[in-house]
Amino acid sequence: MPKKKTVVVLFTYGGGMRGVIPARIMSRIEEQTGLRMAQMVDVFAGPSTGTILNTALNIPDPKNPSMPRFKAAHLVRFYEQEGIKIFPQDRFRDFRAFVHDFNNRTMKIGQLKSLFRHGHYDPGYLSKCLYDLYGEHKLEDSLKSLIIPVYNIDSRQFEPLQEQGDTMDTPVHTTNNFVDGGGHAVWFKNMKHGRNQSSYDVQLHDAVLASCAAPTYFPCQHFAATPPGQKHPKHYSGIDGSIFDNPCISYHGAIRQHLDADTNVVMIILGTGYTLQSIRKDEWNSYGGLGVVDPVNDLPLISILFHASESALVGSFKEELGDNIYVFNKSIAGADEVTDNDQVPSKAIDDASPQNLASMHNFAEKIIEENQQQFDRLCTFLKNHAQDIDSKNEKVSFFEKTKRFFGS
Repeated sequence: MPKKKTVVVLFTYGGGMRGVIPARIMSRIEEQTGLRMAQMVDVFAGPSTGTILNTALNIPDPKNPSMPRFKAAHLVRFYEQEGIKIFPQDRFRDFRAFVHDFNNRTMKIGQLKSLFRHGHYDPGYLSKCLYDLYGEHKLEDSLKSLIIPVYNIDSRQFEPLQEQGDTMDTPVHTTNNFVDGGGHAVWFKNMKHGRNQSSYDVQLHDAVLASCAAPTYFPCQHFAATPPGQKHPKHYSGIDGSIFDNPCISYHGAIRQHLDADTNVVMIILGTGYTLQSIRKDEWNSYGGLGVVDPVNDLPLISILFHASESALVGSFKEELGDNIYVFNKSIAGADEVTDNDQVPSKAIDDASPQNLASMHNFAEKIIEENQQQFDRLCTFLKNHAQDIDSKNEKVSFFEKTKRFFGS
């Protein structure tokens, strides 16, 4: 009986500066195996800071295009060196955002609207950093399958679809009566495994910058991309893929349809720290209508909405993949109450302070330490999987050379 084909999927969560945590875990995997992540993983997925990491690990080395340009350790240093410039310390950012919002609701003074810049960080330096990492590379250049999730907030540039039998355009976008108007999730994919292999024509810099455009931190990223099989580009106004993406969503919504039913899927999930807190009913009821979205209360409703779909799908996700899931993550929900700040990083995604960087390093090491057997087992599995990939590539190469030799 033929051996089932194994596909290894890596999902890396979003979390801004907390990307140091999965970067450090991947660095430890590379140290223990002696291999690069792109030599061991078939499909890279995940939003926001996760897609910064995934994309960089798939950039080909200009001197050896079959190998990645960056090690995971390079990306740890990337956050350490560039983080404070991407998220410069600014005690008045929240205040400017408040004044901007108050002005929009009441006074509507044009000068104030311009002066207070919406409370966003300037995306210019992040844009420069991503360009330094990816250059002019497009999505189709990734070494392995790469999925970049982006939420497109504006679909007015799309052509309305026609229902079967209609002679006029429908007033909204619909497909089999499912409304496709307004904003919607977009998977920018370069799929090199399984069925329906295809790629968007899009600059990596643009797609990743959009996936990192966290609401209230960065403005949306407007860019052009051409979907597979189409000749003309479409325009997207993208915000953070974390709006909708998580391991369960990626697997069910973006990956599974490309794989044969008997494919053996192994999924590695690298977290940036769980932040969702439990809320007692009396506490929830005390918030009132605005309190559930108040930053003073840690934005409880928004946090719930970010995690709700994952909690709804995790049961079927675990049932389908069984023991083929490796999760490396732990909670930082109580970070504000913990006195040992060397062990628990800040929940803030924009804390690039040296103290928080040290905390994130320690946190990553703690995750590995608490899951040491699983970590060792994963490294052994990945090393063996890389050898299988090399063996298959050698067979394909031999076949191609033989085919050319005989001219058939």
